[in-house]
Amino acid sequence: MTPDKPQPTNTAQRLEQDVVTQSAVLKKELGLFDLVLTQVVFVVGTIWVGWAAKLGNQQGVFWILAIITFYLPLAAAVIFLNRLAPLEGGLYQWAKLAFNDFVAFMVAWNLWVFAISILAGIGLVVTTNISYAIGPHAVWMKESDLYVTGISIALIVAMVWASLRGLKFGKWVHNAGGLMLPL
Repeated sequence: MTPDKPQPTNTAQRLEQDVVTQSAVLKKELGLFDLVLTQVVFVVGTIWVGWAAKLGNQQGVFWILAIITFYLPLAAAVIFLNRLAPLEGGLYQWAKLAFNDFVAFMVAWNLWVFAISILAGIGLVVTTNISYAIGPHAVWMKESDLYVTGISIALIVAMVWASLRGLKFGKWVHNAGGLMLPL
């Protein structure tokens, strides 16, 4: 902390100042465009596309309701929290400042369990999509435990590799997915 700035008095202000000081050295890799495309990947995803195709035009009403009742309030809450406490760590830091370390830990744990549970099924989804793309002579792929396991392991290794490379690289994986999914 610099001597010309007054010292924060309460715990939340001190914690926020510590995070701001630590975050100042980090390069800001993600912009609004990157975050929007990441949301497209999370929302549109490949898992529900078959169901959406089966529903047809009737799903439009549900998308409009979802936008009005979920996505717009979510965007407003994130914008509000980010202006209130623009910290690296997002949900974890906001929960820590608003509540305590345990609540922040539970938020992080919940996100981790969610990611693992999504990852557990993605190998089967990707394998099924590959078999549909190749055609009828590739039906065996989605029914082969060994092939699904191999695809799952390959995806996990690829995601770990992308994560180790950092956001500078990883954001392009999400951006490519976000741009390709609506096609």
